[in-house]
Amino acid sequence: MRKISRRRFFGQSAAVATAVAGAGFVAPHLALSQGNVSPNEQLGVVVVGAGGRGLGSHGNQWVSDKNTRILYFCDPDEKVGNNACEAVAGKNGSRPKFVADMRAAFEDKNLVIMSSATTNHWHALSGIWAMQAGLHCYIEKPISHNVHEGQALIAAAKKYGKCVQTGSQCRSCSSNIDANKFIRDGGIGEVKFARGLCYKRRKSIGPKGEYPVPDTVDYNLWSGPAPVVPNTRQNFHYDWHWQRLYGNGDLGNQGPHQTDIARWHLGIERFPNSVISYGGRLGYDMERNDPDYIDAGDTANTETTIYDYGDKCIVFETRGLETPAFMGSSIGVIVYGSEGYLVQIEYTRSVAYDKDNNVIKEFKGGGDTPHFDNFVAAVKANDPTMLTADARCGHLSAGMSHIGNISYYLGEGNKVSVDEAKKVLEGIKSLDDNAEALDRMVAHLTSDKNRVDLKKTPISMGPLLKMDPEKEVFLSNDVANAMLTREYRDPFVVPAVNQV
Repeated sequence: MRKISRRRFFGQSAAVATAVAGAGFVAPHLALSQGNVSPNEQLGVVVVGAGGRGLGSHGNQWVSDKNTRILYFCDPDEKVGNNACEAVAGKNGSRPKFVADMRAAFEDKNLVIMSSATTNHWHALSGIWAMQAGLHCYIEKPISHNVHEGQALIAAAKKYGKCVQTGSQCRSCSSNIDANKFIRDGGIGEVKFARGLCYKRRKSIGPKGEYPVPDTVDYNLWSGPAPVVPNTRQNFHYDWHWQRLYGNGDLGNQGPHQTDIARWHLGIERFPNSVISYGGRLGYDMERNDPDYIDAGDTANTETTIYDYGDKCIVFETRGLETPAFMGSSIGVIVYGSEGYLVQIEYTRSVAYDKDNNVIKEFKGGGDTPHFDNFVAAVKANDPTMLTADARCGHLSAGMSHIGNISYYLGEGNKVSVDEAKKVLEGIKSLDDNAEALDRMVAHLTSDKNRVDLKKTPISMGPLLKMDPEKEVFLSNDVANAMLTREYRDPFVVPAVNQV
């Protein structure tokens, strides 16, 4: 499909012209396809998604960077969008323009950067539309809502020659860069196995029901690529993370950070040979002291996922109930080596130990800013190879979450006892101790704090899904392959790879 013209992109409506007019920005910006940007020239930015991450991280970063100026905030919730414009107005020098529909902003030739902090199900399409309009993209993790979308983003970045940075800021943290070099130089010996952790308390999002959509929200636009269905959660904003139409649970919310670091440290640049997930959305009946309570979320809050890469292996553990840290980390990565191990304790701090648990070396430093700085430098040089977390990097790490969730979703109806789960896991290839990992999950669920009754609400065991890691498809499983993409609503369609 040929590139859509800017005018055809949104249509010949007076509303678009009105929305674009009066952005309040005077200095024009060179199109990067015509050459590098002058060092003294600010890059026009549109922030798409003006909520907590969009304003608190993206907005603050672009405002504080002398190289950039926010021209627009876009959000289907006009209240959220206008609040963001007001919050930035004093710092930005002039008030950014608010438009609900990003396509209206993309008409403005003064823009160079699209910064996406939307709901997960909008990430990929916002990036593709932006690149078709000539913009470089910073897209929050997960870069996609499904595997197909990540593939399409990679294709679009290649076709249009644009910089696409994934919001995997750990890649630009000096602590992780130094730790990665230390591992690659043999600091803990040979490394073949890593464990990612998301031990993050997530309370119930409330009972499933039918709740009003806020009056300030354009719900058709908010739904975008997803079907327009009744809102079933009490808290409209943020809690979409735990509903699979829009979010990917914590395996897809937090997971791409840690699986990305695990892949990096192990030197893995492909999909796995197989994946299996087990767990459930458990414990909220005890939290609410109601044995019949059903939470509005439909993603797992407790999940263990095993990724087999042949000679290497990654395991990701999700814990949404009360839980202590494991090996000193709650949200991080443990890399196991033949001569020791390394624990990422925080985003910006890792510690290496020898086999006797003595500290070998500590690594500190980083934050969000270096990652944005790396992106801006790549944009100004018009050089995607400078990026520390490009579209393919984001796709591989988000894709791990997607295929792990596919195994879990396919196994939701397969409720198993602990003994039955052990028998299944005995036959699963892994460099982990599968039985020990299961025992820790069970101990977590049945602890005095969580009190999950595994007879009443047993674990779900997903199927082992074998893959062609190069083609990024499942072997002999049409049902699983259908879940690598979704049914899209016109005009919110993420195109095929050869049609971007």
